[in-house]
Amino acid sequence: MSLTHRPESEDVMVAQTTQAVTAPDTSAKIMPFDALCQHIQQIRQGRTVVLCHGVFDLLHIGHIKHLEAARQLGDILVVTLTPDQWVNKGPNRPAFGQQLRAEALAALACVDYVAVNLWPKAVETIEHLKPDVFAKGADYQNRQSDLSGNLNEEELAIQNVGGRLAITPGQVFSSSTLINQHLSLLPEETRSYLADFSRRRGFGEIVKAFDKAASFKVLVVGEAIIDQYDYCQAIGKSSKEPVLAVRHTSQERFIGGILAVANHLAAFAPATTLLTTLGRQDSYESFIRGHLNRTIQPQFLYRDDAPTIVKQRYIDSYFFQKLFEVYHLNDTLPDGEYDRQITAAIERLAPQADLVVVVDFGHHTLTDNAIAALAKHSRFLAVNAQSNAGNLGYHAISKYPRADLVCIAENEMRLESRDRHGDLRDMIQQLTGRMNCPKVMVTRGSNGCLVYDVKEGFAEIPAVAGVVKDRMGAGDTFLSAAALCVAAGLSMESAGLVGNAAGAQAVATVGHSRFLEWVGLLKQIECLLK
Repeated sequence: MSLTHRPESEDVMVAQTTQAVTAPDTSAKIMPFDALCQHIQQIRQGRTVVLCHGVFDLLHIGHIKHLEAARQLGDILVVTLTPDQWVNKGPNRPAFGQQLRAEALAALACVDYVAVNLWPKAVETIEHLKPDVFAKGADYQNRQSDLSGNLNEEELAIQNVGGRLAITPGQVFSSSTLINQHLSLLPEETRSYLADFSRRRGFGEIVKAFDKAASFKVLVVGEAIIDQYDYCQAIGKSSKEPVLAVRHTSQERFIGGILAVANHLAAFAPATTLLTTLGRQDSYESFIRGHLNRTIQPQFLYRDDAPTIVKQRYIDSYFFQKLFEVYHLNDTLPDGEYDRQITAAIERLAPQADLVVVVDFGHHTLTDNAIAALAKHSRFLAVNAQSNAGNLGYHAISKYPRADLVCIAENEMRLESRDRHGDLRDMIQQLTGRMNCPKVMVTRGSNGCLVYDVKEGFAEIPAVAGVVKDRMGAGDTFLSAAALCVAAGLSMESAGLVGNAAGAQAVATVGHSRFLEWVGLLKQIECLLK
């Protein structure tokens, strides 16, 4: 055969074998939710519509078997996805964005239509789509495992539209387990610790502590602070002076200080009372009331000679780099009348509370008499005394003669001990003696936390944060979750893990733009321990 000539039949065969294989186009399956509802109403014509809903973060064999089983229950299978912003499995989730998750589902032959949901839950989805069957996976056979309680709401919703709930059979698989094993952003040492913790202590004792804490009466005491973020773009150096010139672009305000702590705690214990002080000048009272959890009972005192504290931060909007801060406050000692008012309020409110949480920023909201009243009248007192630019070197946790739990940052512990390089464990044990405090938690940023109980000893818990956007408020968030758990009888190690998980949520958000939500925090911890 000539090397320069091939028979025509051979040319045809080569062309056929080298022709590109085109994958079927599944993008038409993915529709906006509103358009999908209209389309389903047009095509159903007596056919049975089945709805599945979930995160589907890492599509695996368990999902596929569930969806195939659901397809057998009807003629049309619709799958809706939880949007990225409402995936409550921790700050590093979802591992895959909603568009990729939708494309993966649309690639399955058993799936007819896919849409990203418009709400956090499936209840509204059911009400709008009106499916004949709402199918859930085998992991919902045991309703007690449904931390959110959404299944009962979903069942009522499907019944209200004339449909039924179906649980598909099969083996239970976990996206979180697969992600933890193969796609986790956490270091190997952290993953090993979490696996060991899960074997030793487990998730059940944390759930029980949350359940117990839900009935607590909680009192929170401390400074009301408005955190103001002014975003800027750098223009350059001033032509005449060594000054950086910036252009102001936008502004955000958040409730901070004890206001944020109250919101965190009220999500777990609705019977939360807030005791704090506002200024008569620039009080921000309407703003504060509008951003507090509705279950909180606020008790406001007022200083005639001061504004409500505002901590204004100027931030480079491109790098989210904080340039400098401006404090708006009166840092002088309050008068005797104010001292009598806050002391009397503590004497009245503290004995009624199962848990008193104090965050003392050292701006003289809490007088010496008020501190003595807290130590005397609180059944369980959790205290945090924070160091900041306004009080550095003048404000220490040992101002409190007694506490049941102390929670401070490592640098604050070292300031308290006047020891920059010494053994942190020695400092903690010395503090427990000085304050007659049996439990201490020291937060250590990216190094997690070190906790101590005079009966249980020390435990180190690694950090579980992923991407860090803003560290502001992380310590307050840690304290809120951890103090509630310790007061409910949870071990210090377990409470430290809860606190670290809460702190991970805080650093993943800007300012106090979001607050803790108990189902989301529990789901995050559950996912970490899978």
